[in-house]
Amino acid sequence: MEFYFPTETGEQLAFASAALFALLGLFIMFAPVITLRGLGLSGWEGRREGLAALRLGGGMMTGLGASAVMLAQPMLYLAYGITLGVGLFGLILSILSDHGGARGATWRNFLLIIAVTVLGILPFIYVFGLV
Repeated sequence: MEFYFPTETGEQLAFASAALFALLGLFIMFAPVITLRGLGLSGWEGRREGLAALRLGGGMMTGLGASAVMLAQPMLYLAYGITLGVGLFGLILSILSDHGGARGATWRNFLLIIAVTVLGILPFIYVFGLV
């Protein structure tokens, strides 16, 4: 069985987005402490359950991205895009409600919003035939 690499531009964008998502998930799964430090988060020192939850999230990211890359089906790319869209909604909800508006509007949160938006738009561009 040979590895499938897309030939259409739209599918290549969705493929690249899913592959990057899977790689980010691998990094989060195998280096959760570095991930937390990079995001400026703390509080995990005495609680290993937080690291387990972060590894769980990284594993889910890896599984979803890798399945979209390996199977290369439009419905999987659609599910991947919807997942990122719902995650983006949760991120915005957290910024607005958990941190009290202006306090939650940090540069890290805006960077996350931009990254998730870009990663989430690329599969929709392919699935809906915009490119």
